[in-house]
Amino acid sequence: MTTALAIISIIAALAMGAVSPGPSFVLVARTAAAAGRREALATALGLGCGAFTFAVMALLGLHAVFTAVPWAYAALKLGSGAYLIFLAYKIWHSARQPLPSLALADASRDADQRRILLRAYFRGLATQLSNPKTAVVFAGVFAALMPEHPAPAFYLIVPIAAFVIDAGWYTIVSCALSAAAPRAVYLRYKAWIDRLAGTIMGLLGLKLISMVRQ
Repeated sequence: MTTALAIISIIAALAMGAVSPGPSFVLVARTAAAAGRREALATALGLGCGAFTFAVMALLGLHAVFTAVPWAYAALKLGSGAYLIFLAYKIWHSARQPLPSLALADASRDADQRRILLRAYFRGLATQLSNPKTAVVFAGVFAALMPEHPAPAFYLIVPIAAFVIDAGWYTIVSCALSAAAPRAVYLRYKAWIDRLAGTIMGLLGLKLISMVRQ
């Protein structure tokens, strides 16, 4: 397989993985509706950086590590499950808490915008890096499609493409779900939507923990 064909194939595979539903989508969707576009975009940036990190790790032999050290993958699933359950608890805990008024929210952002956006960024990064499905997708795709003798450009283009795919997709999600109509629906049914999001996160976490021995 030529380097160009390998790059195209990897990009296509990563794009299909990015748009598939999972905890990242739930996180961005809720952030966009609850906190607005800027925090959702910061979360999308964190997810993109997580994808970049996984791409670099895959180039360094992530698949080989999981094969040679099975407990490393088990530890990733256990830690990921615990993190998702923690997120689920936080979402459930805040389900009935009203959002601050727009005036208060704007004042808060003006007073400490950097802290708020950094927190959203690191939440996205942690969610991406704690997702074993993403780790397996990257490891498997690179193991299957990486050419035997890739050109030097391959090592630069692929991680950047991984970043652009994830950050770009979740930027679209952020802009779509932070619009007035979706936000109004969220505000009207906030308690139920938060409980649904928390339930999904919690079930995903429990599923990962149950898979540790597999």
